[in-house]
Amino acid sequence: MAQVSLTLPDGNSRSYDAGITPGEVAADISTSLAKKAISATVNGKHWDLQWPIDTDADIAIHTMKDEVQANELVRHDLAHIMARAVQEIWPDTKVTIGPVIDNGWYYDFDREEPFTPEDLGEIEKKMKEIINKREPVTTEVWGREKAVQYYKDNNEPYKVELIDAIPGDEPLRMYWHGGWQDLCRGPHLQHTGQVPADAFKLMSIAGAYWRGDSNRQMLQRIYGVAFTGKEKLKAHLHMLEEAAKRDHRKLGREMDLFHMQEEAPGQVFWHPGGWTIYTTLQDYMRRKQRAGGYREINTPQVVDRKLWEASGHWEKYQHHMFIVEVDESRDGETDDASARNKEQTRINALKPMNCPCHVQVFNQGLKSYRDLPLRLAEFGSCSRFEPSGALHGIMRVRGFTQDDAHIFCTEDQIQEECARFIDFLANVYKELGFDDFEIRFATRPEKRVGTEESWDYVENALENAIKAVGRDYTLEPGDGAFYGPKLDFYLTDAIGRVWQCGTFQVDPNLPERLGASYIAADGDKHRPFMLHRACLGSFERFIGILIENWEGKLPFWLAPRQVVVASITSEADDYVNEVVAKLTAAGVRAEADIRNEKINYKVREHSVGKVPVILAIGHREVEERTVSIRRLGEKKTEVMSLEDVTKALGTEATAPDLL
Repeated sequence: MAQVSLTLPDGNSRSYDAGITPGEVAADISTSLAKKAISATVNGKHWDLQWPIDTDADIAIHTMKDEVQANELVRHDLAHIMARAVQEIWPDTKVTIGPVIDNGWYYDFDREEPFTPEDLGEIEKKMKEIINKREPVTTEVWGREKAVQYYKDNNEPYKVELIDAIPGDEPLRMYWHGGWQDLCRGPHLQHTGQVPADAFKLMSIAGAYWRGDSNRQMLQRIYGVAFTGKEKLKAHLHMLEEAAKRDHRKLGREMDLFHMQEEAPGQVFWHPGGWTIYTTLQDYMRRKQRAGGYREINTPQVVDRKLWEASGHWEKYQHHMFIVEVDESRDGETDDASARNKEQTRINALKPMNCPCHVQVFNQGLKSYRDLPLRLAEFGSCSRFEPSGALHGIMRVRGFTQDDAHIFCTEDQIQEECARFIDFLANVYKELGFDDFEIRFATRPEKRVGTEESWDYVENALENAIKAVGRDYTLEPGDGAFYGPKLDFYLTDAIGRVWQCGTFQVDPNLPERLGASYIAADGDKHRPFMLHRACLGSFERFIGILIENWEGKLPFWLAPRQVVVASITSEADDYVNEVVAKLTAAGVRAEADIRNEKINYKVREHSVGKVPVILAIGHREVEERTVSIRRLGEKKTEVMSLEDVTKALGTEATAPDLL
């Protein structure tokens, strides 16, 4: 019999008969490993313990300690177990697909009666019964004719359609969980009892069209979450509770910051408070960038398709663009759209990104190597057509503004500019309340432009820059853009969620496409490198992150309403207005509340609005020219003189870069 050589993670190789399974390999290594094994990685692919190995390969055996593989298997098995439970409770239900998603899975069902929230508890109970049976999970590869006939006999039309969509050279793998069967690529665990019965929860029910086609059958989708242990599930559910409390859409309403409406999907209507946050943050970034050697520019929002064609975006990104057609021959006096002169119609697009326009600014006038690096920054308003289902408050919108900048430099300046940017970004994040961040380094993809030597040089430059500023990074092989490697910067918020905000990308391609050049020391024209960079990403999304991170209790200098001076009695009204005037003169956003309401009512109302400081003023405060200060979230009050409170709050209201 033919032999295969399997190389283990420790570098040792063993010879086996071709067709050996990873489960048998685990048993050959040790009885203990065989009992703990859940799956394998064979030549970089996740492999079921039952699948045969027919070629020489690198192999690693996984146990429940391998978090990535274990989570995938647990969630995938639970999708099948849930489908089995549903069909055992309601036998007429037809099954479709049940993929793994972040933190869990979903499965789509065709059932006449709608599922109810109460049904989820019944399904969970049945799932735990199935898990506790510890029934074997087995797999076979079937021919197409046999598989189709099986599903026709069992009245599962969706499975028949799925088989028709599977390429002919791909094997049809059938999985049994006990006596229940599903079509699936796998891999799976080896028996139902390997699924932790106390580490999953069914979360919600939603509608979903079959194959995402609104002309097809409406199905019922059940979502679940799962982890490898009870404590991890508990932590996740706690995080979801915290996330619900911190939801920027809820807080945006309570704090009167913004709203969105059907007439402008994916566009933000900023209210005075929200716009105060926006402009305060923008002013801060403008000062930081100016101090960091950036020169601010502004470029058009409506740009002819010719530029997008030249940059390559028209071909690759047109489906995300808002197209604007203008008949240049019209005199503006007729509103008859049918009178448009097609020959004179100009096709434009609202810009979805700023980079091609920045190259146009660079191209004006002759540039010398002495002008480099040239750092051009723009608070660029962009528009991208995002599917309506992807829109999410101000986190995912169609109209947004980026803190965008592009650095034009020589190849040997890349490392220094990268290190300089990482330090710049670290300082910004720290002043905004994020003490640490993660760097993910995406390297050359399989399909790319440029020479291997150039990729080697640029990737080494980025790696050396990270090391020069004393940072760690996570490598993401093959995830770079086709034109160059990139660094992505991730923040972790107060409840452990990770957000990708900043980016730094090396691009020699766009300057080439758009004819950018500079005169080098040798007197010849050379192409500059273009470094795309952003700290916050979009202002809209970053403000959403800030709101949720701080649960609406923003740092004092960013808070839209910083101080409310509230009267306890109407005799204090004049002094209230005097206090507001002094605070305003000291740079504090202060307002008076002299309504004829009880002070406890005022405190409650302004606390819901997340006002950081409430100054209460009654007879005693008027006589002593003091204020009673109460901070958000604190029950105790403190009495301070007007002079002291004005000085203290004036300092707190100052942006960190100005202190």
